[in-house]
Amino acid sequence: MGRRGGSTVDLGLAGGYSLLLVGVFLLFASCAPAQRAPQVSPLAAAPADQYVGTEVCKACHPDQFARFGATKMGRLFLNQPRNDLERRTCEGCHGPAKEHFESGGAKPVMVSFGKKDATPVEQRNAVCLTCHERSARLFWEGSPHESRDVACTNCHKVMENVTARGQLAKAGQIETCGQCHLDKRAQALGGRSRHPLREGKMECTSCHNPHGGVTPANLKENSVNETCYTCHAEKRGPFLWEHAPVTESCTNCHNPHGTNHEAMLTVSKPRLCQQCHIETRHPTRPYGLDSGSLKFVLGRACNSCHVNIHGSNHPSGFAFTR
Repeated sequence: MGRRGGSTVDLGLAGGYSLLLVGVFLLFASCAPAQRAPQVSPLAAAPADQYVGTEVCKACHPDQFARFGATKMGRLFLNQPRNDLERRTCEGCHGPAKEHFESGGAKPVMVSFGKKDATPVEQRNAVCLTCHERSARLFWEGSPHESRDVACTNCHKVMENVTARGQLAKAGQIETCGQCHLDKRAQALGGRSRHPLREGKMECTSCHNPHGGVTPANLKENSVNETCYTCHAEKRGPFLWEHAPVTESCTNCHNPHGTNHEAMLTVSKPRLCQQCHIETRHPTRPYGLDSGSLKFVLGRACNSCHVNIHGSNHPSGFAFTR
């Protein structure tokens, strides 16, 4: 028999804690993502006798070959190939062309990249990811764009030497991303208050990783605030007096893509402040004609007095007036 009194209870608690720790460990182990196998090109298993060579492709498609040869990837494949796949040039991406050549072009190549081609998007992207899997594309699998069958060639041009960084399909990131994100494009280019994307001082990828990530909205930083602080470091703090909506998320007050209100505010002042601060020593008619209301209209609304609205380090700044 076990010992009486508190010792028995202590042993029971110790056993319970041990079982709890084992359970937590097994839970995390089961949730841990499985390690993916290296991406293998769907063309790698094709027999060597099915390839016809670069010169045969060039003889039938001289215009496409000339455009591809002027691109960064084309110069690499043709002049400094690093492996057997790159040495196959056209067939390194499109697959063996023997049947395509012998049929006079009647039979398509194994992989084609046109929007209306029969090759599944997943297979097209697998060809690209054979070489372009690392770095920013580490989390492509399961990302919002991948799960919606967005093809690499929806955003990137491979066969043309374009000036946009990343061989973008349109003239810059805002136009490329704006093909689908029409509302964000309108805010970023047409808002009275916006980030300097139109001037070329920022790009969509300044904040987002379009190839996927582990953060909300594919942000490059861990949170919305950390993303904003990369430029607006003076708002980071820490502050002696912190403003709760600021520490929670910058988007509580600002629309980062642009608005028609100053400082990209979601609602004009003082209505923005009065979404939380209602009838507390201040009038609820901020646009009225009485003297108490006019001071909010003629000045700068609530921050006519509460100037350090993002936080204050002044000993008397509990109301963010200093």
